[in-house]
Amino acid sequence: MNKKRILFITLDQWRGDCFSAAGHPIVKTPNIDRIAALGSIFKNHYANAAPCGPSRACLYTGTYLHKNRSVANGTPLSNDFTNFAQIARGEGYDPVLFGYTDTSVDPSNLALDDPRLFSYEGVLPGLRPVVHDPFEAGSLEWGRWLSEHGMDVPSFPRDLYQADPTFVSSKNRPDTYAPTQFRIEQSESAFMVEKIIEYISQRESDDFFIHASFIRPHPPRRNPYGFHDFVDMEEVDPFLGANTKDQEAKVHPLTELALGVDFLTPTDEADRRQKRATYYGSIAEVDLHIGTLIDFLEASGILETTYVIITADHGDQNGDHHLFEKLGFYDETFHIPLITSGPGILKGQSFDVFTEAVDILPTICEIIDAQIPKQCDGNSLLPYLKGEPFPTWWRSSAHYEWDFRSFRRRLGGPLLQIPPSYFTLTVSRGSKFKLVTFSAPTDFLPPLLFDVEEDKNQIHNLYLVDGQFRSIASELAIDLLAWRMRTDDRRHANQLLTHEEGLIEEEVFTNP
Repeated sequence: MNKKRILFITLDQWRGDCFSAAGHPIVKTPNIDRIAALGSIFKNHYANAAPCGPSRACLYTGTYLHKNRSVANGTPLSNDFTNFAQIARGEGYDPVLFGYTDTSVDPSNLALDDPRLFSYEGVLPGLRPVVHDPFEAGSLEWGRWLSEHGMDVPSFPRDLYQADPTFVSSKNRPDTYAPTQFRIEQSESAFMVEKIIEYISQRESDDFFIHASFIRPHPPRRNPYGFHDFVDMEEVDPFLGANTKDQEAKVHPLTELALGVDFLTPTDEADRRQKRATYYGSIAEVDLHIGTLIDFLEASGILETTYVIITADHGDQNGDHHLFEKLGFYDETFHIPLITSGPGILKGQSFDVFTEAVDILPTICEIIDAQIPKQCDGNSLLPYLKGEPFPTWWRSSAHYEWDFRSFRRRLGGPLLQIPPSYFTLTVSRGSKFKLVTFSAPTDFLPPLLFDVEEDKNQIHNLYLVDGQFRSIASELAIDLLAWRMRTDDRRHANQLLTHEEGLIEEEVFTNP
C-alpha cells in the first residue's frame, strides 16, 4: 500500500474571514497563504457546532450534532461512532496527536471512579498522543518544555499569560494590550512546531499522519512582545451588528440574554477595539510559527507531496454584535477557514460553494483510500479539489447547530425553570436568506429570518414582518425539516436481509 503524508491542522477559535488570502483588510497571514497558493480555499466553510467539544465531535466523526449528540464540553462522544483516526489506523497508519481534541469519553462500561470521567479533555480514540497538552489542565507539556529551556515556570503554566509586570506603556490602552510573560520563541505555537519537526525528523519511514491541534488564537487574550502591538486598536476594521448594545438586544431574546453575561461582552468601546486587535495579533503569531513548519517541509522536499488540511473548530464573535467568544446563531462563530493542498490538488483555486466540517472525514478517507463510513453526513471534497465540477445536488446552504442547555445557567435564573431540551437552535445559512429555528416555543424564542445580502449586519428579523417573508421562512423551514430527515441515522437504513441473497445494501449517496 502506498501510504500518504497527512498534516491535519486545526486552529482554535479562528474565524473564516481572518486570513489575508481571504481578503481581510487587517489580518496578515503570509504563511497560511502559502498553503492556499499551493492548493485551495473554501470561502463558505462552516463549523457544524460550537464550542470546542461539540464542534470537534462533528469534525472528527463526520456527523451532525443532532446525530452524535455530543452537545457540550463534557458531553460524552459515543463509541458507536468511528472517527478519522480509527479509520486511518485501520488502514495501517499511526495517526499521532500534537495538542488536544477535547473528547469526552463514553462512560459506557466504565467504573464511576475511572479517572477519564473527571475531564472533558480526553484524547480522541485512535490517536496516539505524542504531545497531549489540554487547555483547562494548564498546558503542562508546554510548561515542562519551557522549564527544559531554562524558564522559571509556575505550577499552572497558563499563568504566564498574565501581563508582564515589568511592562510600562506610554499609551493609554486596555489590559489586553500588555504582553505576556513569555517571548515569541517561547509560545505554545513555537513549542508545538518544534515538537512536530522533531517527530518528522526522527521517523524512519516517509509517511506520517499528524493531527496538530493549535490552541491559538483561543484566549487568553494576550500576546507576547512583538505581537501585543501588532495591530493598533485604532486601526481595526468596523464591527458588524447594531450600533449599540441596546439596539442589538432588541434583535432577539437570546441576544439580550447573552449581552447580559459579563465575560461575553466588552466593558467599553476601547476594550472592544483592543481585544479585536489582540485577536488579530494572535493569528499573526501562530501564522509565524506555522511558517517555520512549512519552511521545514519545503526544505525537506516533502511539502508538495504532503496533504495539508488547515481548518478551525469554530470562530469567535471578536466584538461583532457586541459579543466575544463563540455562541448563538452568528456566522462569526461558525464561519471557519478551510485551506487544502497536496498531490493532485489544483493550485490557486477558490471555491464559493457551501462546505462544512462534516466533509473533512470523508475527504481524508478518500485521500488514504479508506471506505467512507455509513455514519457520515458530509461528502468528500477531493474530486473537486482535483478539478471535477461540483454536482448539481450539492448543498445550497450550510447548516449549523448550537445546543445551549449547559449555557442556560449563565444566561439567567428564570431559564432554569424551562426544560433543557428547549435550548437548541438550528441554522440554515444560504447565500440569500438565513433561517434560525429553536426547539423552544416561538413565543419564547421566536425564529429569525435574515436577508444576508441586504442586511450584512443581520439585525433585521424579517420573520416578524408579515407577508412574503413569513412565506419564505415557511419554505426554508420545510427545507430544513427535509435536511433533518435526510441526515437521520442511516447506518442500517440502506441494508436489507433477503431470502434469496442474504444481506444486500444500497450504495450510500449522501445529499447534504
